[in-house]
Amino acid sequence: MRPIGVNTWVWTSPLTDTDLPPLLRRIAAMGFDAVELPLENVADLTADAVREVLAETGLSPSVVGAMAPGRELVNAPDDVVRLTQQYLAGCIALAGSIGATRVCGPFYAHTGRLWRMDAGERERSYAELRRNLEPLAEQALAAGVTLGIEPLNRYETSLINTVAQALEALGPLLGQGVGLALDTYHLNIEERSSADAIRAAGEHLVHLQVCGNDRGAPGGDQTDWGGIFGALDDVGYDGALAIESFTAHNASIATAAAIWRPLAASQDELAENGLVFLRHADPSRSRDAPPHQGETP
Repeated sequence: MRPIGVNTWVWTSPLTDTDLPPLLRRIAAMGFDAVELPLENVADLTADAVREVLAETGLSPSVVGAMAPGRELVNAPDDVVRLTQQYLAGCIALAGSIGATRVCGPFYAHTGRLWRMDAGERERSYAELRRNLEPLAEQALAAGVTLGIEPLNRYETSLINTVAQALEALGPLLGQGVGLALDTYHLNIEERSSADAIRAAGEHLVHLQVCGNDRGAPGGDQTDWGGIFGALDDVGYDGALAIESFTAHNASIATAAAIWRPLAASQDELAENGLVFLRHADPSRSRDAPPHQGETP
């Protein structure tokens, strides 16, 4: 049975120790199994505070990194690369300290950075990415963590848009502390078939974020959810289905994610509607299983 999770970006940004307890209690009370914890700055969350509320709520965590402007692993000055590696090392350290086995994000360039490349320039950028990820992959392995590298759509990066590009870029690092984190929103834009892209990722798929094609709740949208669930079964993916959406009420996150209108009557409704859809649509969740907290049989 694939757990169902949600990213705290649905409600707030940045996530801090102060926000954490009431928000995770709220998420657990809705009936979620898992939570994505964005670490926008290393000092925002402390391991002790996170462990305490995870123990209370029983939520299974993953850590999500934020590639803000100035965070680059390719085509950037050495000091910028070093600072980015230090930030990602902090994400890995937090994950290892709280029992999260995944740190996921587009760990190559800041979101929104676009530039043209010919084939040779792309090949050199991929080689540089592997060099700069390698020490982080080693840290991740030592901490019992996998880095899930996320392809983004063409409007958010020009480096890795598709699963095929991710497999080419990451090559020998895959399975050595590095895997793929996919997002149905980006798959819907960039792949001819989201299901086939998931099959191409295969054993390297370590995390999946889900939302509607409009960035709202999954379900009731144009996405081929049946095809996606079938592909997940084909590759044996038993990780979380993590709802990633964003609030339009936070200026910085709304601008970063291009959320210019509410995607539901409330953020709670967005999360709850997505949870209900995933719980009933995902065939990995047995129809004969007892209802979850608060669910009517």
